[in-house]
Order: sequence, then C-alpha cells, then structure tokens
Amino acid sequence: MINEISTTLLITGGTGSFGSAVLDRFLTSDIGEIRIFSRDEQKQDDMRHRYQALYPEHSRKLKFFIGDVRDLASVKSAMYGVDYIFHAAALKQVPSCEFFPMEAVKTNVIGTDNVLTAAISAGVKAVICLSTDKAAYPINAMGTSKAMMEKVIVAKSRTVSPERTKICCTRYGNVLCSRGSVVPLFIDQIKAGKDLTVTDPTMTRFIMTLDEAVDLVLFAFEQGVSGDILVQKAPASTIGDLARAVKELFDPENRVSLRTIGIRHGEKMYETLLTNEESAHAVDLGDFYRVPSDKRDLNYDVYFSKGDVKRNVLSEFNSNNTRMLTVEQVKEKLLSLSYIREELSAMGLRP
Repeated sequence: MINEISTTLLITGGTGSFGSAVLDRFLTSDIGEIRIFSRDEQKQDDMRHRYQALYPEHSRKLKFFIGDVRDLASVKSAMYGVDYIFHAAALKQVPSCEFFPMEAVKTNVIGTDNVLTAAISAGVKAVICLSTDKAAYPINAMGTSKAMMEKVIVAKSRTVSPERTKICCTRYGNVLCSRGSVVPLFIDQIKAGKDLTVTDPTMTRFIMTLDEAVDLVLFAFEQGVSGDILVQKAPASTIGDLARAVKELFDPENRVSLRTIGIRHGEKMYETLLTNEESAHAVDLGDFYRVPSDKRDLNYDVYFSKGDVKRNVLSEFNSNNTRMLTVEQVKEKLLSLSYIREELSAMGLRP
C-alpha cells in the first residue's frame, strides 16, 4: 500500500496546492520517500524550508527533483525506484492557455505522455493523473488540452498490462483556496477595500476542498481499474453565493459590495464532470462515478460494426444538477480550511 515504509511516491507539479495537500497527508506516515518533481527551484526551496520547519523529524524523506514533464529525459531521471506517481503537473489557467495554446499542449498532453512513457519503462506500479471538469465538453484551450490528456491516459493504459503499471485518471472541479482560485482573490479585494468582482452571480461551479481532491486520487489508486476516469460527486454553488459567503465572513461591517463584471472569454455558465455520452456506460459507485475505458483491441472494424444496444439510465452530471450548497453551507465548508481560519485571525476576525 501507499503508506508502507518501503514505498516511494513521486508527485509531478508537486510544489502546487495539490502537492502540499498530499504532503500534509502523507509526510508523517510510514511512507519511505516522497519526491517532488517540478521546474521552479524557488518554489521547491520554499517548500523545503516550510516542511523542515513543520516536520523536522520527517522532512528528510522529502526529495526534490528539478525537471520539466515536457522533457522525457528529465522525467526518466526521477523515476528510478518509484512505486507510485500522482501526476499533477499542468498548465491550468484558462487565459494563459487561451493565449498560448501550444504551451498547454506541450505540458498537458505531451508532458503527460512523457510521464506515462517513463513510468511504464521504469515499472512504476500505478500512475494517477489529475484532470479537470473543463475537459468535459471543452470550450477553451485549457479544457481541450486536458481532454486530449485524458485520451492519452486511456490510450496508454491499453499498451501496458495493469499488473505492471495501472494508469487511472481523476476528474474534479474547482478546489477552494487552491493557487489561482477565486476565494483568495475575493479576500484580497476585501482587504484592499475593493468590491468583489463576480463574472455572473448565477454561474455555478463545483466546490471541493484540497483534502477531498486527495481523497479522490486515493480512491482511484485503491479502487480504480487501469484506464478508468474517476469522478467525485461534488456539490456546487453559484458564484454569487460563494462571493456572499466570503463577504459575510471577511466583511462583517459591510464595507464592500458585489460587482458583476460579465462572463469572460472561454468561461462556461456551468461545468460538467460526467458527460451525457460517458453516462451511457458509467458506473455509479455511491460517492463517485467510474468511467471505464473501452477495452476492445485495435481491430478498428469492431468500432464500426458493434455498438451498445442498451444505454445506462445515468445522465450528465454537472454543476447545475448536483446538490447546491446554501450560503451558510459554503461558509461552513470555507471555515473547515486552515487557510480561511488563518486569514480571519490575521484580520482580527473570529472564525
């Protein structure tokens, strides 16, 4: 299992929010070594010092590798002795990918192929890749590159025995207070005495915490079958309610207002985690959906001559038809996060 003392775990893009959440979960466990693979030496140094201060007796098991998933050779150099991989390296910001789509392709698509190629070559036992709701019915370059990433993951799973290397993908929505997310922006606007800028108050988004994102990845690791895409049944909130929840927590004196600025290029009114087409063969696992890969071989004639006569009763799962959180429920979810409690305390407000 992943928490055994002989286990080596590699996290690509490990200096990001997800990597920190994994370290918080596993650094004090019996796991033998955790490798952080990323291309930003400053972020690695900051992370090194942070965890040396927080967990001095465990920080020696943390190893840092400078490299880029775009470079197969640098990925291979970090693979020796690795048992499991959480592949989180990605370009995730919608505007950046929209202006530089080929950069998104190089990191999200080719980079993923490099990680999987190196992992299979090194005999890694399992690779869990992180995707996004924007990969379902993509309308922007980031979502499109992530959709292609998922296709690479599923195709690659067909080329290797699952007994040698299991390859799965997780797809989840917005993570509260992750790097570049909207809640820290709202808090900064309140601190500066500025109105909270809301694209459209009726827009809906899935809501989950970093701990829940880690739970999904661990579920895929433990329960997923090679080639699967695993989806968590996350609740959602309107952007307006999310902004109101942050405002009620951080602006009790009602000093600022909500200001609608309109939908930006490449944004959806709601996000989808499970498409209508995937629902045709998805498996309901209670708190999760499993989308199994097509296990037919490369005899292409079968794809044209044989289809599914019966269709599942499941339908598209999106942020409009999931469980909607109230403002009070969003506040409760926010207050479960140490980041929110620390920010409130720093502002002299009671959590």
